[in-house]
Amino acid sequence: MGAVALFGGSFDPVHLGHVNAVRSLIRGFPEIERVIIMPAYVNPFKAGEISGASPMQRVEMCRIAFEDIPKCEVRDFEAKRESPSYTYVTIRVLKEEFPGEEIILAVGSDSLESLPGWKNAEEIFANAVIAATARSEADNACEGGIYRYAEKIRRLGGDVRIIPTTPFEISSTEIRKKILNNEDLTCYMDKNVVEYIIGNKIYRRENG
Repeated sequence: MGAVALFGGSFDPVHLGHVNAVRSLIRGFPEIERVIIMPAYVNPFKAGEISGASPMQRVEMCRIAFEDIPKCEVRDFEAKRESPSYTYVTIRVLKEEFPGEEIILAVGSDSLESLPGWKNAEEIFANAVIAATARSEADNACEGGIYRYAEKIRRLGGDVRIIPTTPFEISSTEIRKKILNNEDLTCYMDKNVVEYIIGNKIYRRENG
């Protein structure tokens, strides 16, 4: 039996931490036949804050970032809904599209911690294997948070597998601040994504 992996998030913007996590996921699950990258819908602009990318800009950035990784495909199912998307719904859609395939939900340790509180979490646990990667070296330690979060979900009936990876300790929020300050981004992001952001003047203050 093959497997289909779902890797969702805001990707605002997508960075090398996301890419590293997917590479680790593919190494950890040889049975994966495809990894579906699913940017979520997010309101892109808020007054007084750094402007975010539009949903379709985030989809395009993901296409650029993952285009050279085998088995990856970027979908705009959630981005086009223009309303909050729930993971349990997306998993239902994938199970219908790929009957008989195992569904793997890829999450970082921060999402793993909050996962029991997600809408219809019990349905997620019943229909998907959870593949978790650490977001920090502290999480990766033997007694790190990722192991505690995984054990909590196992007690709730979920199947959690921790994927070895090298944590990439920077967030999209920090990257947006660096963009605003015109800092070099090439060590954090694919150079083609950086060029897309600069060319489209994304993550600038509205009146800046």
